[in-house]
Amino acid sequence: MSKLLKLYEKNPDQRIVDQAVEVLRKGGLIIYPTDTVYGLGCDITKTRALERVANMKQTKLEKANFSFICYDLSNLSEYVRQIDTPSYKILKRALPGPYTFILKGNNNLPKAFKKKKTVGIRVPDNNIIRTIVKELGNPIVSTSIYDEDDVIEYTTDPELIHEKWKDRVDLVIDGGYGGNIASTIIDLTGDEINVVREGKGSLDIL
Repeated sequence: MSKLLKLYEKNPDQRIVDQAVEVLRKGGLIIYPTDTVYGLGCDITKTRALERVANMKQTKLEKANFSFICYDLSNLSEYVRQIDTPSYKILKRALPGPYTFILKGNNNLPKAFKKKKTVGIRVPDNNIIRTIVKELGNPIVSTSIYDEDDVIEYTTDPELIHEKWKDRVDLVIDGGYGGNIASTIIDLTGDEINVVREGKGSLDIL
């Protein structure tokens, strides 16, 4: 059964951050807060962990549309192709923030994603998950935590999330109540900007 550990965004406890990083390095799954909804993720280099996440989403890994959580913009260049100046200006305005940007992937993508032509990138405005990613040293793959409730799409209470997921993940980070509006998804891979989903992030950045 997984632990539920409290972290504060203003000054995350280094010992708990280290525990989360150790879980990820060992191929474990963690649930964590973002600037939108709570997310489920693992180290992008751990194929077995990625397969576990895909199974939970009832899809095959090669067909899964996960996003990568990066620490900052410099992280992106490792996994995506050269970003043109207009797109870079949008990213600079928007991140960190409640956006997922679809960009063209490059040859550095981990083995599990080699066939992917595009990748979703997130740099959430949340110090807890960004600190964990920074300590880990590479992005984590991320997917939103959904609720089976017909009315509530996303669970916001970390204790309820832990109760539901404790037997399926290795660690749940309690960062306080989460949001219930997902990120805005913007596709920057075509000739024109395509808003795939309008969520929490304002479109004023475009």
